[in-house]
Amino acid sequence: MSNRPTTKGRPPAATAGAPVKLLSGGNPQIAKADGHAPVLGYIAAMPGWKREVGARIDQLIVDELPEVEHAVKWNSPLWGCPGRGWFLGLHCFKAYIKLAFFKGASLKPPPPVAAADPDTRYLHLHSMDDLDEAMFRGWIRQAQRLEGWHSSKPKGRS
Repeated sequence: MSNRPTTKGRPPAATAGAPVKLLSGGNPQIAKADGHAPVLGYIAAMPGWKREVGARIDQLIVDELPEVEHAVKWNSPLWGCPGRGWFLGLHCFKAYIKLAFFKGASLKPPPPVAAADPDTRYLHLHSMDDLDEAMFRGWIRQAQRLEGWHSSKPKGRS
């Protein structure tokens, strides 16, 4: 299966017929699964303006790293490098999207929000205007060279 979206960045329907439940904080409840299709399903279920931002984030990552691995774990999409681990996770909240760069403290400049884990840095997006695409692309290029987070390693192309 190709990593590239087949609809020019627009995610397909989240599921075949059943709507996706939003958890109390506004995050889509998506079953744990490996591959691009579950991530696109998550994006399709993101509420309101967040859907467009999620699709753009995924497209920017795929553009910068065509061999990117995808998965949904703990109701959050993850992106990673084959054999190197996960470098980015996304989670929806009612008012914003949280992007977690698992080795973000090593990025130059680091994403702006500190985390309890000293290696992790966050970027909070409250609208599409908060996404600096040039900066984000730079972080993706840097993150792909770092050893990622290994809750379970990406195994190969998804």
